[in-house]
Amino acid sequence: MAQAIGRSRGGRTRKIHAVVDCLGRLIAFEITPGQLGDVRVAGSLLAPMPAARLCIADTAYDSNGLRQFLSERGIQPVIPNNPTRKRFHPFDADIYKRRNLIERMFCRLKDWRRIATRYDKLPPTSLPPSPSPPSSCGGPD
Repeated sequence: MAQAIGRSRGGRTRKIHAVVDCLGRLIAFEITPGQLGDVRVAGSLLAPMPAARLCIADTAYDSNGLRQFLSERGIQPVIPNNPTRKRFHPFDADIYKRRNLIERMFCRLKDWRRIATRYDKLPPTSLPPSPSPPSSCGGPD
């Protein structure tokens, strides 16, 4: 089994890409080598998910392809524009503040020592406990 470890400027690293529901519960994730670009993983993570109203992501996921993929599914992308972008897209900074749900989910994941320290190098052994089933996040947004 291949190790999900790559080389980047910071040395040997890996990245955890995650999708959470409106309550900050982990729905799906993927572990990739550290040098792999973030936006390459977004399509495979989001494709099997049911359509949502919003997709909040950080600047690393800013690409025309991902924005088009989301728009075709009727999802509003809330992604800050990369500063090197020539044509800027509209961005709602107030909605973007909800991205803290993802950051809090990563803090909860780090409660498990094997994830925080990254001692386990193979993706299957470094997985967190089974994620909760997706909830229907009804109610006011």
